[in-house]
Amino acid sequence: MGRRALQIATALLALVPILTGIITMLGVSDPLYASSGVPALPVLDSNLRFFGGVWLGLGLALIWLVPRIESEGVLFRVVWGGIFLGGIGRLLSMLMVGLPPLPFVGFTALEVIGAPLFVYWQHLVAKAGRK
Repeated sequence: MGRRALQIATALLALVPILTGIITMLGVSDPLYASSGVPALPVLDSNLRFFGGVWLGLGLALIWLVPRIESEGVLFRVVWGGIFLGGIGRLLSMLMVGLPPLPFVGFTALEVIGAPLFVYWQHLVAKAGRK
C-alpha cells in the first residue's frame, strides 16, 4: 500500500467528483434530479450548479496532486477534509430527512470512513518518502 497504490486510488476516486461535478452543474436538469421531479426553483438550481462546480474543483485538485502525492500533504488533507465534511452533511440529511438511494449511502461511507483512512495513508507514504 505504497506511493503508487495511493496515486492510483486517488486518481480513480478523483474521477467521481469530476464526472458527478460536471453532471451536477446541469442543476435540476441533472438526470438524477430531473427523474425525481425536483422543481426548477432558481435557488435550488443555483445551489446545485454551485456545489457541482465546487465538487468538480475538488476532483481536479485531487488529480493535480497525484504526481506529488507524498509532498502535498496539506492540500491532500484539505480536499479529503472537505469530502469528510460533505459526508457529515449527508449523515445529517439521513437523520433528519431519510435515506437517499443506496449509492448515496455508499458515498457517505466513503466520505466519512474513507476520508480519514486516505489521509492516514498519505501520511504513511509521505513519512516513508522522507526516510
